[in-house]
Amino acid sequence: MINTKLSILIYLLAFFISPQSTIESNLSLLDNKIPTDTPLVFAPGIISTKNNKEFGITFNSEMNELFFTRKTNKKSFEIYMMRLKGLKWSKPEIAPFTSDYEWDYMPHINPSGDKIYFGSTRNLNDTTRAQDVNQWYCEKRDKKWSSAKLFGKPFSRKLIPSVTSSENGNLYFTYIKNYETHADANIYYAINQNGQYESIKKMGEEINSKKWISNPYIAPDESYIIYDAEKNSVSAFENADLYISFNHNGIWSKPYSLGPKINTKSYETAASVSPDGKYLFFTRSSLIDGDSESSHWEDDIYWVDFITLKKELLKKQ
Repeated sequence: MINTKLSILIYLLAFFISPQSTIESNLSLLDNKIPTDTPLVFAPGIISTKNNKEFGITFNSEMNELFFTRKTNKKSFEIYMMRLKGLKWSKPEIAPFTSDYEWDYMPHINPSGDKIYFGSTRNLNDTTRAQDVNQWYCEKRDKKWSSAKLFGKPFSRKLIPSVTSSENGNLYFTYIKNYETHADANIYYAINQNGQYESIKKMGEEINSKKWISNPYIAPDESYIIYDAEKNSVSAFENADLYISFNHNGIWSKPYSLGPKINTKSYETAASVSPDGKYLFFTRSSLIDGDSESSHWEDDIYWVDFITLKKELLKKQ
């Protein structure tokens, strides 16, 4: 009861303080255990649930709408959404643009809030089936999301599971040339030219320094990029840590591990940052032991204070 009253008080005061306070108060209405330098499970029992896989969370700039990926034991990957209505978040429900019996995952809302990108294995059209994951997007019109549209050239017919956008519309994304062998999974980018993208380019060796690099999150001002990279060469999956590179006048720094409080013996993936830049969100996957039939991987979304973490990482340079 006390926590509920405190959350409401923070929410009301936020309108008289700053937009950043509004974002934090909206988060407190969903999870009142605000993290510091130690990651906490985000919204346990609501977003992060037992026996399911949740990852790839994204928020709009007002922090009153969010999307994330969930996979239950009986379903394929689906995108869920939640909206803040007054002082209460709606229950997670399947996003209107998610297709049945297909994989939809890794949503990302661009900084201006008028587009959401996601990967999908849905049919390319009425007659053409997808061979692998393609990138799709929806546009927001009159406060509603449009139906999904397939990315055109130069993204068409390329295995692109995740895309992230800077505030100037440049796109950074995972491009996997061989999904069967996981060979050459790297981060590429495309420059926004008046709403068009003429070509894609591979980022330099400072970023793509390992065999498996994926799931980038680009800062709105392109001052840093966070991404997954393999711990070692054992395998691509169940083997990831999170790294960050900083942009200094167009030159990317060497990658820095996000450190032992973030990267553990489990694997960490799918990072994103809240619109105010204050909190880092990511997924940690753990093997839940049982007998030969009940052992399984469980994925939960975590969050942590990113402002302090980023300052510490910048000092290492």
